[in-house]
Amino acid sequence: MQLSQVKELEQKYILGTYARYDVLIERGSGAYLVDAANKRYLDLLAGIGVNALGYNHPRVKQVLRKQIKRPLHVSNLFYHEYQGRLAEKLCKLSGLDRAFFTNSGAESIEACLKFSRAYAGRVPHNGSGKRYRVLAMDNAFHGRTFGALSATASKKYREPFEPLVPGFDFVEANNIADLEKKFTNDVCAVLIETIQGEGGIFPLREDFYRAVRRLTTEHGALLVADEIQCGLGRTGFPFHSQALGWQPDLLSVGKALGSGVPIGAALVSEKVAQTISAGDHGSTYGGNLMATRAAAFVLEQLMEGGVIEHVKQVGAHFERQLRTLALKHPVIVEVRGAGVMRGLQLSVDAMPVVDQARQRGLLVNRTDEKVIRLLPPLTIEAADIDRAVNILDEVFAAIPSEVPA
Repeated sequence: MQLSQVKELEQKYILGTYARYDVLIERGSGAYLVDAANKRYLDLLAGIGVNALGYNHPRVKQVLRKQIKRPLHVSNLFYHEYQGRLAEKLCKLSGLDRAFFTNSGAESIEACLKFSRAYAGRVPHNGSGKRYRVLAMDNAFHGRTFGALSATASKKYREPFEPLVPGFDFVEANNIADLEKKFTNDVCAVLIETIQGEGGIFPLREDFYRAVRRLTTEHGALLVADEIQCGLGRTGFPFHSQALGWQPDLLSVGKALGSGVPIGAALVSEKVAQTISAGDHGSTYGGNLMATRAAAFVLEQLMEGGVIEHVKQVGAHFERQLRTLALKHPVIVEVRGAGVMRGLQLSVDAMPVVDQARQRGLLVNRTDEKVIRLLPPLTIEAADIDRAVNILDEVFAAIPSEVPA
């Protein structure tokens, strides 16, 4: 089908929740996509951090072909061999003890929120009254389901759907005084993105993390890490919380886990697991055969295939190149992030950069209005990073550093 035919069909039948680019993708390989007009794009978005091993990975396809010859799904009323295998890998990688499988990152957040409240209601504590409040950060984004959205601060996401789930309050990121003020005895959990993704690739300071860990320990509350975007090797560590030297009580995973196959997970400590019983939560598709088998292969590549070491090396090169680019172009205010999760804070709206980069064969996207978000496959090579930066150099040379009066 031609792009015009696809657009006509979608405009008639697809709910208009996405602002799509005028690109009809047909195939891909590695860090590159090719559209219906045979134009080739270097993709520094990777399905918004999903395609960890790039496009058309031959061994991922081999794993999927093998499973296609067997059942794709059985219900969670029965055992199959891959949930336990994948759970073991995730627990060893994260330092946590149990896994609950979901279909997406937002579902993983929902699970973590439910488990946090269940734990708070079932474990005795020194304070009086019910513990139910969740503290999240003011620049956070955790998903679009009602629970995840209730933990997301931005008004543009929240207001059309209010009233949302009660019991959520927001702390100014990196403001320890604000955290201490809002941390009362009715708090059951603090939810943190170790690097805020949708909010503009903002890392939180280590002293702030330490304050969160101290307060949750003192009050018997739980620390929940949202590593849906920044976890699974993206910053050069299995999970970015490990780069900061702290261990959460719960951890949400999604995006890169299946390298394109939909799967997520909520990882929990043993003390939390002991408060969860059969029937407390569930998912029809969560942890099905196809998804868990693909994810187990992805984790093998992270743990044994050298992907994390590759990210450390290529991530350092990425940072150097972006900082050099920023020195050339005053429109770039700041370079943020780690590994192959990078953000360019601009002084102007980022959308013209996104559009002009795409015209030149480079895919990036805008977040937080003035930030260019860069989430290439974990397997991207230094030569491709150089090519991407050269294209951005051309684009920024044509972008005014100030908005015209």
